[in-house]
Amino acid sequence: MRARATQSVCEFVGVAPSTPAPGSKLGIALQTLGQIPVNGMRVPPEGDTNGWYIWCGVELSDAEDFYSALHIEHIGRYLPLVSEYLSLPPGYRFLIDGENYEDVWFDVRLLEV
Repeated sequence: MRARATQSVCEFVGVAPSTPAPGSKLGIALQTLGQIPVNGMRVPPEGDTNGWYIWCGVELSDAEDFYSALHIEHIGRYLPLVSEYLSLPPGYRFLIDGENYEDVWFDVRLLEV
């Protein structure tokens, strides 16, 4: 699946955007940067977080130190290709390879966290 250049990802999947608040934090697995694919999932925001967790590669760890906190304004420095997905609302996931592969889907289990 690939969104047309004239559509946002939210328009393509037919959902209202839920843009993360300025200054909010996401979880990013910095040690996985450079691996493919890039994965993202959004749980309901809590406190000063926006609910996004992003990692690269095929392995998702449950280690407590797997994710580092990152202010939303800095994600472009680490993974600029994910920026267009970050307005997806809680419950959504994405998987991209930075080339032609893109998958975006709703996962109700993310809302049960």
